[in-house]
Amino acid sequence: MNLFGAIFKSERDNRIGIAYENREISYAELRAQSLNINKLLECLQANPGDRIAILLNDSPEFVASFIACCSSAVIAVPINTALTLSEQLAILQDCSARFLIVEFEMCGRLLKDVQNRLPNLAHVVVVDRGDNQDQDSIDCLNQRQVKISLYSELTSEVGAQTFGEGTPTSETAPAFILYTSGSTGEPKGAVHCQKDILYTNETYCQEVLRLREGDWLFSSSRLPFAYGLGNSLTFPLLNGHTSVLCREKPTPPVIADIFRRYNPTVFFGVPVIFNLLLDHHHRIETVDSGSLRLCISAGEALPTRLGEEWEKTFGVRVLDGIGSTEMLHMWMSNHEDEVRYGSSGKVLQGYEARLLDEQGESVHTGASGNLWVRGASAASCYWQRPEATSQTFIAGWVRTGDLYTCDQDGYWWHKGRSDDCFKSSGQWVSPLEVEALLLQHASVSRAVVVEDFDDDGLPCPAAFLVCQDSELELGALENELRELSREGLPRFKRPRRYLFVQELPYTATGKIQRFRLRQELRSGELATHAPRAASLETTQ
Repeated sequence: MNLFGAIFKSERDNRIGIAYENREISYAELRAQSLNINKLLECLQANPGDRIAILLNDSPEFVASFIACCSSAVIAVPINTALTLSEQLAILQDCSARFLIVEFEMCGRLLKDVQNRLPNLAHVVVVDRGDNQDQDSIDCLNQRQVKISLYSELTSEVGAQTFGEGTPTSETAPAFILYTSGSTGEPKGAVHCQKDILYTNETYCQEVLRLREGDWLFSSSRLPFAYGLGNSLTFPLLNGHTSVLCREKPTPPVIADIFRRYNPTVFFGVPVIFNLLLDHHHRIETVDSGSLRLCISAGEALPTRLGEEWEKTFGVRVLDGIGSTEMLHMWMSNHEDEVRYGSSGKVLQGYEARLLDEQGESVHTGASGNLWVRGASAASCYWQRPEATSQTFIAGWVRTGDLYTCDQDGYWWHKGRSDDCFKSSGQWVSPLEVEALLLQHASVSRAVVVEDFDDDGLPCPAAFLVCQDSELELGALENELRELSREGLPRFKRPRRYLFVQELPYTATGKIQRFRLRQELRSGELATHAPRAASLETTQ
């Protein structure tokens, strides 16, 4: 069964599939839209294996386009609209996209010098939402020497269709490419098939979410990324529930408004979002969380204090877990009746995990090791990157790049990325351990620890900090943090420098870009400012 058939069952026709901008879109309406896009691909003469880039805000058009592409013989390539122009172009170039479905307002800058920058691009379909868009604008864009059409005109022309019996697609053929978030550098495209989507539904969704009748799901993480794709498409739609979509940037006021208007029952976020919502609730306006029964966190380890404060404030537990683009969604998680804040929970049924040392040998219980995972949702490879593929996908196992420990009760504890850990005085430092201590101070909102070097060129920790209050006296705060570190950490783990910043660099999925902070330290050009609440400037 393809994704289309798994979602659109006749008994669901009248149910609400998507709630979006004061509209309620039924499964029947979403089905018709997906069929129209399938026929559109035929009209555009898309060939099996062609990459179809989807550069849209979270919207029904995105969902319908993704379902149609995955259920045909083409390959969908979702791209986040929050990425920079250079990042978007890099993905389009890397996957050699032949077709592009894009928001109208993004066309001008994206298609500048299109023949040289995107030589493989043959046709652009523009989603026109009626916001001051006219034919003159389209005619102007058509001068870019690539064929451009309006989404609304093309889909209305093709009319309602059905997927034919001979549609050349299978659950195991490449169906979509998801690009990694770039938290450690250049993103890579993980190649997935339809069966991977179905498997994450059978595992994580069934074991952890345990969706109920009447559930409405909302995710602050966007559809183009593995986490958001599962949250807003796979889990609600494969199980006949409702996905709440929002094309606006998910700032705390926007999320709070969605909570009020749509009353979602399950909310997915990343740690920085939960932190910002708490700050918004305490300092600006009350966040109405009355409809929530479950909250999910991923992307980075959820600090113990943050999970406990959220549950104390809103009365709803946050289930932290770990997943990856390579594995499509989470394979390890806390459960509603088994929560240990600070941990990533336990390995899910259907997956295996192991910890290996630098020599490839298994480590003993409680010791740190490199985390490997195995499961049927794993990507087949990185798109056109054989060397990177051979380093990550080995004999059915996937190297995650994370350092973990596993305790005697089967709970797994994140110690950081293997390339983020470093030695100080000849001993390993886990940034997460130092950050957890610094976050115990009530004035610290966010803390990130990276490798620095002292005056003798020897490695040592440095801490970047975002504070709750812009009126704090930084000298006094630094002294308090140094005392906290003296009491709670051995000497080699204590930060030598405390750098107070207004914001931290995040990827579009809410992961901290530690490599950028290391680069700032190396260059000596540190942009430190008076502290204020953490910003989500680059995250959507």
